[in-house]
Amino acid sequence: MPIATVNPANGETLRTFEELGAEEIEQRLAAAASAFRDYRTTDLSERARLLNRAADLLEEDQESIARTMTTEMGKPLAAARAEAAKCVKAMRWYAAHAAELLADEHPPQTEVADSGAALARVRYRPLGVVLAVMPWNFPLWQVVRFAAPALMAGNTGLLKHASNVPQTALYLGDLFRRAGFPEGCFQTLLVGSRAVEGILRDPRVAAATLTGSEPAGRSVAAIAGDEVKKTVLELGGSDPFVVMPSADLERAVRTAVTARVQNNGQSCIAAKRFIVHADVHDAFVERFTARMAGLTVGDPMADTTDVGPLASEQGRADLEELVDDAVRRGATALCGGQRPKDLPQGWFYEPTVLTGITPDMRIHREEAFGPVATVYRVGDVEEAVELANDTPFGLSSNVWTTDAAEQERFARDIEAGGVFFNGMTASHPALPFGGVKRSGYGRELSGHGIKEFCNVTTVWHGAEPAQGA
Repeated sequence: MPIATVNPANGETLRTFEELGAEEIEQRLAAAASAFRDYRTTDLSERARLLNRAADLLEEDQESIARTMTTEMGKPLAAARAEAAKCVKAMRWYAAHAAELLADEHPPQTEVADSGAALARVRYRPLGVVLAVMPWNFPLWQVVRFAAPALMAGNTGLLKHASNVPQTALYLGDLFRRAGFPEGCFQTLLVGSRAVEGILRDPRVAAATLTGSEPAGRSVAAIAGDEVKKTVLELGGSDPFVVMPSADLERAVRTAVTARVQNNGQSCIAAKRFIVHADVHDAFVERFTARMAGLTVGDPMADTTDVGPLASEQGRADLEELVDDAVRRGATALCGGQRPKDLPQGWFYEPTVLTGITPDMRIHREEAFGPVATVYRVGDVEEAVELANDTPFGLSSNVWTTDAAEQERFARDIEAGGVFFNGMTASHPALPFGGVKRSGYGRELSGHGIKEFCNVTTVWHGAEPAQGA
C-alpha cells in the first residue's frame, strides 16, 4: 500500500511520500535509544511541562489538524475538531496525574517483615523504546492515548502510522519536537507494514503497542512473542447495544444512532449489534430506522453532514460484501444497503439497518466497519446476555436498563472490557480502556495504561535503608 493522502470523498490522490530506507530507519532507532538513556532520568515535573506545552500547541493547531484528518480519512470535520480537543484533554490529564500514578508503593512493614526487609517498595521504571503501530480511524487520538502516558513514564516512542494518514503522522512527530521534547523522544516512521518486523525485532526496541485489525495484532504479537517483548493490543470489536423494557426509549434510540455512525461507523467501540427486548423491539426498530434513514451523507467538510465517506475503497467493498451476504441469506435491509446514488465519487455508503440476522451470516461473526447496524429480538435477560457474548470480540458494551438487578447481571456476565449503562461507550483518560477475547489484551489510559510500559520493580532493603529512602 503506497504511503499517500487520498481524499476518500472523491478518490483524489493529493500527496505521496517515499518510505524511509534502511539507513534512515537505523538513524531513528539509534536516536530513540540514545534519547531514552537521558530522558528516563528527567524529573516528572519536566516531562509534565513538555507535555503541557504539546497540549497548548495542539490546541492552537486544532482547526488545521482537524482539516488534515478529514482530508485523509473522511471523518466529519466537527468530529475531527472534537478528536483534537480530546487529545489536548488527555495530555493535560497525564501531565497532572502521572506523578501520583507512578509514585512508589510501600507495602505495610508488617506484611514484608518476614522477608527480612527493613524496607520494601515497588517502583515504576520505564521500559525503553516503544514501537506504536497505529490505525487511521482516529489518527490523532489513538497515538496520543499511547504517547502521553508512555512519555510521562519516561519511555521514548517510534510511530508507525497507517499508510493513508501520513500527514497526520508527520504532524505528530513534529508536535512533540516543537514542544521541546529531546531529539529522538518521539519520531514518526514513514514505513510500510513490511518494515514492522525488522523494527520490532531490533534489540533497541523494548515493547510494542498496536491498535488495528485482528490479523495485524496476531502478526505483531507473534513477532514480539518470539522476541519475548511486551505488547498491548487493541483490536476489533462488535459491541452489543442492549435495550431492556425499563429503558428511556427515546434516549436509547438517539444514542444508538450516534453510537453506530460515529466516525462514519468506523470505530472499534461503535455499537454494532442492537439486542432489543421483545416488549420494546418494534418501537425501537421503527424509531431507530427512521433516524438512520434521515442522516445526511455527504461532504465531510460540510457542517450539515452526519456521515462522511469510508476511509478507503477496499473498506467499502468489505462492508458491501458483509451486507450482501446477509441479504442473500435472508436478512432484510430496513434502510440503506447500498451506495448513495447522488454521490458517485468517493467511498460513501448509506446508513443501513439489517434485521433477520442468523448465525450463518458472516455479519453475525465479523466486524462491520461502517454505518451498518444489525438488530436482534430477545425475550429476557438470559437471552440478551447469551447473544451479547456470542461474538469472538469483547471490547465494550452498552446496556439500557434502570433495573438494578439487571444491571448487576449484565455487569457480571458480559464478556467485554467495559459495560456502559444508559449511555454510549467512550474512552476517557481516567478510565482503563481495552478488551478481552479477540479484541486484544492490556489496557490503555488511566493508571493501568501508564504502567503497561513500566518495569514494575521490587526494591528491597535488607538493612536499614539509606536516609530519606
